[in-house]
Amino acid sequence: MDSRAESEKIGVTISGHSGPQPSRTSKHRERRSKSPRRRREGKRSQPRGGEQPQPSLQETGYRRLPGQREQSAQTSTATEPAEDGSPKRRAHFLHGPYPATHFGPKACILPNPTSVMHIQDPASQRLTWINPPSNVLVIRKIHDESLVDPFKELCRYLVEEKQLMVYVERRVVEDGTLKDDELFGSICNQLCTFREGFDDISDCIDLIICLGGDGTLLYASSLFQGSVPPVMAFRLGSLGFLTPFKFESYKTEVAKVLEGSAAITLRSRLKVKVVKAAVQQAHEEEEEEEEEGGGEGREHNGFLCPHGPPGGDTGKVTLQLQVLNEVVVDRGPSSYLSNVDLYLNGRLITSVQGDGVIVSTPTGSTAYAAAAGASMIHPNVPAIMVTPICPHSLSFRPIVVPAGVELMITLSPDARNTAWVSFDGRKRQEIQHGDCIKITASCYPVPSICCHDLVYDWFESLAQCLHWNVRKRQAGLAQPSDSSDTEN
Repeated sequence: MDSRAESEKIGVTISGHSGPQPSRTSKHRERRSKSPRRRREGKRSQPRGGEQPQPSLQETGYRRLPGQREQSAQTSTATEPAEDGSPKRRAHFLHGPYPATHFGPKACILPNPTSVMHIQDPASQRLTWINPPSNVLVIRKIHDESLVDPFKELCRYLVEEKQLMVYVERRVVEDGTLKDDELFGSICNQLCTFREGFDDISDCIDLIICLGGDGTLLYASSLFQGSVPPVMAFRLGSLGFLTPFKFESYKTEVAKVLEGSAAITLRSRLKVKVVKAAVQQAHEEEEEEEEEGGGEGREHNGFLCPHGPPGGDTGKVTLQLQVLNEVVVDRGPSSYLSNVDLYLNGRLITSVQGDGVIVSTPTGSTAYAAAAGASMIHPNVPAIMVTPICPHSLSFRPIVVPAGVELMITLSPDARNTAWVSFDGRKRQEIQHGDCIKITASCYPVPSICCHDLVYDWFESLAQCLHWNVRKRQAGLAQPSDSSDTEN
């Protein structure tokens, strides 16, 4: 691969030297005498795969300094003309360019084959079908009679016109309104039904279509604890921040998606494990050992706990979930402050004293976290947000941590009451002393299909659903000369 293709692939541009452009070096470059040691150093200085190439000294016109090695890799600039003579436009990337791993002549990052960093061009993040989809899951909001007609119309279109197998929940088919409809009876008999918690449909669904609000999409995410099929959400609920499509043009939009012509947003999820204490006696013995050792078993402000975090290895996993929005730990029905400890990669970061704490994805940053005062993050940003709920501290601000860390939440040893945890508003349960909640970024995102593109849809939802930065426009000056700032 030549240098121009390599620079276009990784999205890196190098500014050219101002002034006249230097001519390309000749094929027979003058070889300079080197010692064997310097030849070995020259070989080591060659860029590795995926690393940003650097221009040579002769190309840039700079003078070689004593002890400086030559780099012969050639690169193209952002303003280098293309083959047709027009200037080349810099490619735009959502995650930024891949960072260089070598710093100066002799410093670099320790190679790690397990670390992977993707650079995704928003324009190229599009849906592609390996095989034509055949099975479609239709999820609609329950107990909403206004969605019965759109549901029947969509199912009839998918079964009769597109010849697709449609999966629905059994409780949807058992709705009295659908049973009484004789015209829909022939379509209803062709639908495949399932029950949540009893039937596994994770390996037979090609596309998910949601009719409702944001809660419908959250429910669809909870049905797939592994890989999630593409999700197409129609705005038929109360808010609709995650549902960009309008049902009036559903035939055109569904046809485009089935053809594979659609942009997608990869909404990251959280992998959550609830670890319950194996036996209370194990923690009592651990407390006795700490007392005998002078009480040095627990440190603060990022220092490792000598005995390990509470509940880290002494319990068993009782619940493991994939969460799309947030994990909420609160004080529950108690009137006391919630007192929980927050660990990051096994280190105690801080203790949260207040009503609770929210650990959210970028998608969840516009939900409960936004109401608690957090910033809003684009769903394609790889990050995890930690937001306190009504903290009893004037300096506790929401923080954003890298997506590759492991967070753990436990009750503080001196907590006066237990805590309660919920996952996307569901499966609420009590957390007692010795229990812990481990949170990491999941490798199974939710591929949400965009109506326009992943940038425009997000800002449109901010403006329409949350009225972000909406105010009455300031009127312009009819006669600028009347302003006191322009008077002589």
